[in-house]
Amino acid sequence: MLKQNLQQKLGLKINPLQIQLIKLLELPTYQLEQRIKEELESNPLLEEGEERPDPEVDFKDGSDEPEMNEMENEEDDRVREEDEFSLEDYMGDDDDTPDYKLSTSNASRDDDEREFVLSGGESFRENLLRQLGVKSLPEMDRKVAEYIIGNIDEDGYLRRDVESIVDDLAFGVGLEISEEEVLALLRMIQGFDPAGVGARDLRECLLLQVRRRISENSTPALQNAKMILESYFDEFSKKHYEKLSKRAKLSDEELKEAVDVILKLNPKPGGGASDSSVSGAEKIIPDFILDMEDGELQLSLNTGNIPELRLNKSYLNLLDEYQKKASSSREKKDVISFVKYKLTSARSFIDAVQQRNNTLMLTMTAIVQFQKEFFETGDESRLKPMILRDIADITGLDVSTISRVSNSKYVQTWFGIYALKQFFTGSMTTSSGEEVSTGELKNVLKEIVDGEDKKKPYTDDELVDLMKQKGYQIARRTIAKYRQLLDIPVARLRRKV
Repeated sequence: MLKQNLQQKLGLKINPLQIQLIKLLELPTYQLEQRIKEELESNPLLEEGEERPDPEVDFKDGSDEPEMNEMENEEDDRVREEDEFSLEDYMGDDDDTPDYKLSTSNASRDDDEREFVLSGGESFRENLLRQLGVKSLPEMDRKVAEYIIGNIDEDGYLRRDVESIVDDLAFGVGLEISEEEVLALLRMIQGFDPAGVGARDLRECLLLQVRRRISENSTPALQNAKMILESYFDEFSKKHYEKLSKRAKLSDEELKEAVDVILKLNPKPGGGASDSSVSGAEKIIPDFILDMEDGELQLSLNTGNIPELRLNKSYLNLLDEYQKKASSSREKKDVISFVKYKLTSARSFIDAVQQRNNTLMLTMTAIVQFQKEFFETGDESRLKPMILRDIADITGLDVSTISRVSNSKYVQTWFGIYALKQFFTGSMTTSSGEEVSTGELKNVLKEIVDGEDKKKPYTDDELVDLMKQKGYQIARRTIAKYRQLLDIPVARLRRKV
């Protein structure tokens, strides 16, 4: 028997507009531009409107609240005649006209119709195969050489041993070949450009490059570099220069010249080639622009190539025309339902984009106000300790919203481009009782390391003592952590001749 009962529950529900806003908040400018283009293609109720001026914020001395210029909210009501169409144009009548009568071609049969293909450049492996193509080889040797090239990675190294390649050729391709023959073909490939390609480890890669340079123009520094790589590579890699100098019987000047030659070699010969499969470095597009005009900070949102959005008046007129006509046609009801759905979606998207921009401006305004001394001077030591909760309290937004806004966003200032995440740092108290940010600690640590004697670099314990002398009480493990964050190697690897 069924029992009826009454329950009260607490639940969190998010409407579609909020979900859409959350997704848009996470997008930086260049991704938002692509997202809007996709929405314009999928929703006919959306179209590009007239551009509006970006919102600007003036940070005046003595005022805690910024003055924000209001954005224009009027939509362009002018409907171009060429964009207008009637109900019949949209629906169409039952027409049995053949398709070939509805299309035309102005091309003559004598016209030369050719497709133009844009070349994407030569890839790394294509470059090696092209060099292999000019070699006169038996068919079996050519197939083996192509197989070897296929196993060379994007850095230019052959990571597989010769024995495994011989087994693969025997069992996978059916080619019986000895290890000596494979080695001979590998040495031929190692003579290709760029120098060092086909090496099986770093030592062989550097040796191939040095030997190539010696064959072109031998110098004492190159000969010493070759000797170091052949006989004392372990000491060189660990930067035991005193031990290396004694064993190789080189003076300090000779050792310095040889080490300089090795350091200028390319450890990844394949990385210098153009490979269509390897994407280039990501270009940073700032989401905010902060200028200094007449001693005042001017903040604006970088809209880039992002178009202004508005509703398509033609479809609105179509919907109005449909609703005025009393008709029970199934097709017309479907059209009305479709246009209404797209209209709701278009309005929601426009509102979400506008709300995103307002949230971004509100958050960045609070950050600029909090770190005003830094943005006015450009001195990173002026950065105050700031966490997400500080900005959330100022703006009245949730911490998660501040996190989404600051993620993958950049601001272009008059002294450089900064990621918003850089402004959120922890803090510690100095021996004098002053509260400083972790960013300042990293800057002080970097200054100490930059000013050290590279022949006798400071150890982590010595860095702890030097930081204490400057008033910063930091543990050794914290020094090691900051050193790793600053990409500073250990003392032994910072040593120079």
